[in-house]
Amino acid sequence: MIIAIDGPAGVGKSSVAKNVAKELGIYYLNSGNFYRAVTLRVLRNGVDPADNAKCEEQAALADFDVVNGRFCLDGEDVEDKLHTPEIDLNASRISVNPNVRAIVNKRIHELTEKLSIIAEGRDMTTVVFPDAEFKFFFDAKPEVRAKRRFDQNPEAMPYEQVLAEIIERDHIDRNKPVGGLKISADSAYIDTSYLTLNEVCEKVLKAVRSSSKV
Repeated sequence: MIIAIDGPAGVGKSSVAKNVAKELGIYYLNSGNFYRAVTLRVLRNGVDPADNAKCEEQAALADFDVVNGRFCLDGEDVEDKLHTPEIDLNASRISVNPNVRAIVNKRIHELTEKLSIIAEGRDMTTVVFPDAEFKFFFDAKPEVRAKRRFDQNPEAMPYEQVLAEIIERDHIDRNKPVGGLKISADSAYIDTSYLTLNEVCEKVLKAVRSSSKV
């Protein structure tokens, strides 16, 4: 079973996906971990993240797996090593490479042959899993998303700057030549602006459980 969720930053995709995965006893697949793992491999091997050809080579050589619910790279549990400032800085650059994206998507499909998963991102329903049994698009007003981010760390930057960055990121995400943010025709649209986390989870769970596919 594959549940795919797309949507812009700050709409609650990750939190909902984690909760639904726990409730259904399936694996929460964070597509970003694959690109972060490629970035980790690139950095470990002294490759310049700006060298597209060598980054593609590292992606092709990488071995991804899930063992006991933990994300592994080349046989090593790297779940807790994928969120460093250096990886944050370089993963976005590497992930826009179309050839790297093609390699990662192929590896993701290989993993889903043995796992039931819920995946979230920007192109899960349109590119990675166009045939997913369940597809959702989460959305929320930019002002609401900015307030959520601001409340998480009010000392980091002014609300106005958070809002401006979210609007800019939305523009970039929607206009990417590969893997851009789009609403697939068969996705269930959920506006999370004024819903609690539990309310969004219930909407997803109700849709999944009411289907004869489960």
